[in-house]
Amino acid sequence: MLIEFVSDKFANYKNAFNKLFYRVAKLEFGVPIAYKKYGLKHNNNPIERYNGKIKDRTKILRGGFGSFEYAKDFLNLRHIIHNFVNPHQGLGGKTPAEEAGVDLKLGGMKLLRLIEFVRNWEVSLT
Repeated sequence: MLIEFVSDKFANYKNAFNKLFYRVAKLEFGVPIAYKKYGLKHNNNPIERYNGKIKDRTKILRGGFGSFEYAKDFLNLRHIIHNFVNPHQGLGGKTPAEEAGVDLKLGGMKLLRLIEFVRNWEVSLT
């Protein structure tokens, strides 16, 4: 079974897909944001919102990331905050981790508690 990519009608996505992935994946191109109206399976809104949040955050980095390692660390941190810290309206105020049954009992100040949790976990491994 091929991996399936879904994109809106932005032509650069189709061009990049055709150059890089056409042999190993399938592209569903031209998916409108109002997918339910057209009876389609996929929705483009969540990834567009996530990309927009990253873009808003990186705008203030005047010199850019500076290195690949910094960019990787930054995006990993955004991923952790998205899944463990920020509640989501579509999940009834839960984080994706809580919705998936991963409850670290972080309470208030979730990011600080998460950092403490990881620090204590690393100490217990040594």
